[in-house]
Amino acid sequence: MSAELEWIETAVKDAIEKSPKRNFLESVEMIVVLKDIDLKGPEGRIREVVELPYQPHKDVNICVVADGEMALTAQKLGVNVITREELQNMDKKRAKKLASTCDWVLVKVDLMGLAGKVLGPALGPRGKAPIPVPPNAPLQNLIEKYKKSVNIRIRKQPQVMCRIGTKDMDVKELAENAYAVLQALERKLPNAQHQVSKVIIKTTMGPPFIAVRR
Repeated sequence: MSAELEWIETAVKDAIEKSPKRNFLESVEMIVVLKDIDLKGPEGRIREVVELPYQPHKDVNICVVADGEMALTAQKLGVNVITREELQNMDKKRAKKLASTCDWVLVKVDLMGLAGKVLGPALGPRGKAPIPVPPNAPLQNLIEKYKKSVNIRIRKQPQVMCRIGTKDMDVKELAENAYAVLQALERKLPNAQHQVSKVIIKTTMGPPFIAVRR
């Protein structure tokens, strides 16, 4: 671990070691508190997909909206497939259920219009958006990418929250994941050095620990 990441590693270590044992595998979460952000301006509409260096040990539910060859490929890869016909017949209740259970929704590009109409109202409030996939795209590679990815987004408060891994992961891996998220966020801020107020690390139900940058 390089010296520039030691400050994050210390907070990750404290969060893991000082979190009481639970009867389930807790996630490790990161909260970046911002200041002097215009929530109605461009910097307040930050929305970025960040591919983490290390995949969390919890299952990520990838859903694929497709037909034809892409649907067959997705089925072979063991992901949840929604066909064109199923999408056309989907009611609001099922759309909401799908939006709550799918972490990422990959959509064959020619079905994007229909997916936006049917799933958009359910996905939007959850900070999710259908991801277009060209017909000949390497679906397996995309699925593996999104299993390692998180969505960072500023909502109603000047902060970003996301999962960086799970409690059973190596501290250094978690710190590198956290740093990848922080770098992606800072690249979107006009004055990151000033606007990043706090970096907080915690487990799902554990106490928060502030990472103090040196």
